[in-house]
Amino acid sequence: MTHPLRLPAFRLLFLGRTVSALGDAVVPTALALAVLRATGSTTALAVVLGCAMVPRLLLLPLGGVLADRFDARRVALGTDLVRCAAQLVVGLELLGGTPSLAHLALASAVGGAASGFAIPTASPLVAGTVPGEGRQRANALVGVSANASRLAGPALAGLLIFSLGPGWAFVLDAASFAVSAALLAVIRVRHVPVAHRSLRADLVLGWHQVRSRDWYWSSLLAHAVWNGAAAVLLTLGPLVAVDRLGGEGVWVLLQQAGAVGLLAGSLLAGRVRPARPVLVGNLALATYAAPLLLLAAAAPAAATVVAYCLALTALGFLNPVWETVVQAQFPPEVLARVTSYDWLMSLAAMPIGYALAPAAAGTWGASTPLVAAGALVLLACAGTAAVPGVRRLRWPAPAPAAAEAPVPA
Repeated sequence: MTHPLRLPAFRLLFLGRTVSALGDAVVPTALALAVLRATGSTTALAVVLGCAMVPRLLLLPLGGVLADRFDARRVALGTDLVRCAAQLVVGLELLGGTPSLAHLALASAVGGAASGFAIPTASPLVAGTVPGEGRQRANALVGVSANASRLAGPALAGLLIFSLGPGWAFVLDAASFAVSAALLAVIRVRHVPVAHRSLRADLVLGWHQVRSRDWYWSSLLAHAVWNGAAAVLLTLGPLVAVDRLGGEGVWVLLQQAGAVGLLAGSLLAGRVRPARPVLVGNLALATYAAPLLLLAAAAPAAATVVAYCLALTALGFLNPVWETVVQAQFPPEVLARVTSYDWLMSLAAMPIGYALAPAAAGTWGASTPLVAAGALVLLACAGTAAVPGVRRLRWPAPAPAAAEAPVPA
């Protein structure tokens, strides 16, 4: 089996994704500080973040249709250029002095909309540049790159912010999108043409592919619960760490341990090939209940940090394995639509967790929502073992042809 990095198209794709991931990794820290410096308001930061999230969620299914219909490479290239322009505008405004909140919100909305079209292209780009037998290693490499960037991003952001100012973090991100677009412009990606249908028919066909596989839709529900629980932990975890575990340093250590776990899991995914990949991956995700329950009980900080590291290792392992299974089990002509529904469910669950956690904590205390989230994760992720398709699905075989879905008139 040829190593994926020996394939010229994937090598350029991987380089572009790596540069882009590093650029993206510096932005969250820079954005938070830039908005707080300009307004002094956490509400303003929430508005800016919401302006990115809402169009991303609304446009994900449409992005899946366009990536399947018009070639994922072209869609990804176009979205890279749009995001490059949006981040450059923000960077130049920050460098020019006091930024306008309205301009920051508008740029976030444009970037969020572009990412709604970009996200569904990720899996088809790998599937279109790497043959089936090399995709697990290719997906693992992409995961390693993304997680290493998350680990290095905050440190790089801090260096840029405190030496040159937050504007340069956005300029760097804009440059990373420009590099990614330039590399996408010169590679060739296999594309399977799709029959011409209405937008509605394309969306219905994609949903038919999702619901026709019990292992897929049941896992999507479990993954959505996991993401909602992660939002609960990210919302209430800092409060518990500061008040009951020893201070802000514990929370920083917890986050760094999670980043290390994600990277370790991605490395593991490139070497381990479980016979029942979805079953193993979902059972591994159930370990996220441990840090939730330990935080709820205000357990010793060391135990909580170790549990969180192991739980994020499970996530880092699952992601490349899951991508490989999906790329093999779904026909290439519907792959972007299928993954867009996956992302839609996962991303939509997080705002729900962000909204419910503070309300529940205000009524019953932080421990109650943390325990509830831990129980739901355990039930949802381990519960997929009861689904016949999850238990039966073995290592990916070639995908069948896409079945037509009945489309109401």
